[in-house]
Amino acid sequence: MRIDLHNHTTRCNHAKGSMESYIKRAIELGIDIYGFSEHAPMDFDEQYRLKFHEMNDYTYDVLSLKEKYQKDIKILLGYEVDYLKGHMDKRVLHANVDYLIGSIHFLGKWGFDHPDYISEYKTRNIDELWQDYFNNVEAMAKMGTFDIVGHLDLIKIFNFMPTKRDIRLIATPALKAIKKSNMVIELNSAGLRKPCKEVYPSKSLLEVAYELDIPITFSSDAHAIGQVGFKYEEVRELAKKIGFSKAVTFEQRQQQLVTF
Repeated sequence: MRIDLHNHTTRCNHAKGSMESYIKRAIELGIDIYGFSEHAPMDFDEQYRLKFHEMNDYTYDVLSLKEKYQKDIKILLGYEVDYLKGHMDKRVLHANVDYLIGSIHFLGKWGFDHPDYISEYKTRNIDELWQDYFNNVEAMAKMGTFDIVGHLDLIKIFNFMPTKRDIRLIATPALKAIKKSNMVIELNSAGLRKPCKEVYPSKSLLEVAYELDIPITFSSDAHAIGQVGFKYEEVRELAKKIGFSKAVTFEQRQQQLVTF
């Protein structure tokens, strides 16, 4: 079973290609379950996400494609939600979807994964920055609101790595909170397209997740048709080497375990 749950549409204003073209590509690649998880609306960083008034149209488009291609592929409806205190909206958190991905893209008002703001790293203590990031991941998990943790170690994107503490020690409290909240970690291949050139999460963090019996799913985080199913075989082999043999998909917020 081939799964790809984290993918975007042009409604986020930084993706290209029609939704139907993404589905056709997924079918060509033999993907069995494909999820749209557009950047959910919120009253911050509004230029890079769906608008509130577009939520119904987004849902309609996904469900229309789901019906049209039901014999070829299973299509799921989701949102990628930014964990940002004071900006998460009940209209999103209570939406009728198959799953919600919780992600950290901002520390305060700083969009740390955006190349335009990379100079900010020079003003930060990198070890403290990593701790702050995973403190946010832990707090997000403790909300009990989300189903999937998006790109667990996104903070590594530009290769600013901690030097004084083991990353596993920094991340373990967050991973334990993820386990307690019954969340799933995605193996997100987008990291292979970024300066870090590594899957999110790293092999070492994925090993900790395996030890904690945290389930996984797969994502390409596609913002273009050519990114659909990106490096799937490579990512799947990584998961298998660590010991994983099953992955999670969703339907109406309910986990379903499948062999990959």
